Amino acid sequence: MLYEFNLNAVFVFGLIVAVTLWISFYLGRQAKSASGFFAAGGGIHWFVNGVAFAGDYLSAASFLGICGMIAFYGYDGFLYSIGYLAGWIVALFVVAEPLKRLGKYTFADALDAQFDSRGIKLMAAIATLVVSVFYLIPQMVGAGALVTPLFGLPHWVGVSMVGAIVVLIVVSAGMVSTTYVQFLKGSLLVVFSAVLTLMILARGFTVDDDPSSIEPQVVTVEADGDRLVNGVPQGRGTGETDLRPVGSVSKLPGGAKETGPVGPLEFFRVLQDSEVVLWKSETETNPDGSTVTTYSPQPTPGSEVLRPGNHPAFKGIRSDKFLDKLNFLSLMLALFCGTASLPHILIRYYTVKDQASARKSTIVGIGSIGFFYVLTLYLGLGAMTSGAMDVTNSNMAAPLLARSFNEWLFAIISAIAFTTVLGTVSGLIVASSGAVVHDLMSNFLKIEMHDSNKVRVAKIASVVVGVIAIVLGILFEKMNVNYLVGWAFSIAASANLPSLVMLLFWKGTTKQGITAAILVGMVSSLGWILLSADTFAKVYGYSAEDAAAAAVVPFSQPGIVTIPLGFLTLIVVSLLTKSRAPQAA
Repeated sequence: MLYEFNLNAVFVFGLIVAVTLWISFYLGRQAKSASGFFAAGGGIHWFVNGVAFAGDYLSAASFLGICGMIAFYGYDGFLYSIGYLAGWIVALFVVAEPLKRLGKYTFADALDAQFDSRGIKLMAAIATLVVSVFYLIPQMVGAGALVTPLFGLPHWVGVSMVGAIVVLIVVSAGMVSTTYVQFLKGSLLVVFSAVLTLMILARGFTVDDDPSSIEPQVVTVEADGDRLVNGVPQGRGTGETDLRPVGSVSKLPGGAKETGPVGPLEFFRVLQDSEVVLWKSETETNPDGSTVTTYSPQPTPGSEVLRPGNHPAFKGIRSDKFLDKLNFLSLMLALFCGTASLPHILIRYYTVKDQASARKSTIVGIGSIGFFYVLTLYLGLGAMTSGAMDVTNSNMAAPLLARSFNEWLFAIISAIAFTTVLGTVSGLIVASSGAVVHDLMSNFLKIEMHDSNKVRVAKIASVVVGVIAIVLGILFEKMNVNYLVGWAFSIAASANLPSLVMLLFWKGTTKQGITAAILVGMVSSLGWILLSADTFAKVYGYSAEDAAAAAVVPFSQPGIVTIPLGFLTLIVVSLLTKSRAPQAA
C-alpha cells in the first residue's frame, strides 16, 4: 500500500490548523473596519510583511507542483522557479513604492488614483476576480492531493475541508489573520525544506536492486467509474491503492552501490554521472469508454535529467519547430511579468506604513523566496531518487520524499503543505472580496456603505468565492498545480501589467487606454488558453491527436502575444483619447 491512514500527520495537521484558527480569532478584533479587514490597518512590520510575501507567494504550485515537476522530468521544473523569482525584480524596482503611494485597499485604487474612472474600477475588479479564481484552482487541487495520505479520504473532501478552514480564517479577521498565517506558513516552509534538503545530502544516493520498482504500472478506469490498479480492484473514494512506490537510481559512477553523504555541489556531480529511472505515461481509451494508463520506466542518464527540455512545456528548448520555441518563451515571459501583476501580491503593499517599508518588505520576500527555490531543486531530485514516489500523482512528490526518511517528517511536511494552501488561498480570497466590495459595489456602483457594512459584505463575498474555489478544485483534480499557475500568471501579466507600468512611466496614459488594455489583455489571454491544445487535452478530455487538430491557436502559452497586445492597446487608445487626459497627479 502506497497510502494509508497516518495518525501522526492528522495530529500535526490538526495542531497547525488549531494554531491558525486561534490566531484568526485572536486578531479578529482588528478587522472591524474596512481598513483593518482589507489592509490590516497598514500596521504590519516590514519584516513580518516580507516573510508573509513569501508565505503568500510560495503556494501549492511552488511546493507541490515544482517539486513534482522536477521529480518527474528533471531540471525543467526549476525553470518555473527561475521565472517566478525573476518576476520579483519587476516588483522591487517598478511596483513596490509607487503602488504603496497610489493605493489604499486594492489594485484598482492604484490604477484609478488620478482618474476617478468607473471603467477602470470595473475592469480592474473583474481582472482581479478572474486572476484570483485561476490562481485558486491549483491551490485547491494541491489541497485535495494531500488528503489521501493524511486521512484516506477522497479528493473532494480535502478540497472542501481546506476551503471551509480558509473561509473561516478570512471571515474572522481578514488581512490581519491572513498576514500572520502567511508569516507562520512561510517560516515553516523555508525552515523544514532546508532540513529536508540537509537530510537528502546526508543520505546520498543508493542503487535500487528491487526489480518491482522498475516494472510498468497499469491504472484502469472502467466505464462505470470502477478503478483497478495493477489489476487490483480499488474501493471507491477510500484512498485504497495497489501502486508500488517508484523513484530510483539504476547506476552510480564507477559501479558503486551507494555514495554516502554528499555535499551541495557534489550532489549534482554524482547525479550527472549516474543513471536514474524516469516514468512515461500512455493512455488508451477503449470503445466502451474505459481508459487504461500505462506508466513505463525509462532509464535515463543523469546528464539528461539535469538538462532542460524534458517536460512538454519546455520542449521548445530543444525543438527545431519555431512554434515550440515561441511557446517556451511565452511561458517564461508570463512568469517574469506575472509576479508584479498578481492582485493578492499587490495588496500586501497596503499592509505596511510607508514606501520604505514596502521596499524593505520586497527585499526580505526576495531573499526568502530565492532561498526556497534553490531548495526545490534538491527536493525534486531527491524525490526522483527516493524510491517513494507515486507514479500517478506528481503533486505528492515532496510529502512522499519526507516519508522515505521518517513518518513524523512526513506528517510535518504534509501539514506544512496544507498551511501553504491555507495562506495563499486566504490571500486570494481577501483580494477577491476587496474587488467585490471596494471596487465594484462602493466605487463602481456607488453603493453607500459604512465600514461595518463593507466588512459584512466582504465576509459574504469571501464565502461565495470560497465555494467557487472548492468546486473548481474538484473539477481540475488531475492537473499539475504548477501548470495551472502558469495560466494565472499569463492572465495577470496580460491584463494588469501593461496598465500599471504605463501609468507609472508614461504621462500620456489615459483612463480609456487603461480600461481598454485591461479588457483586451484579459479576454485575449483567457480566450487563448481556453482554445489551446493543452486545454482541449487536459480539460475537455480530447486525445492528444484530436486536441492538436481542434486547437484554434498555434501554441498553448499566450503571454508572448497577449502581453505586447495589452501594451499596444493602451498606447493606441491613449493616443486617440489624449485630449481628454488629465494632468498627472
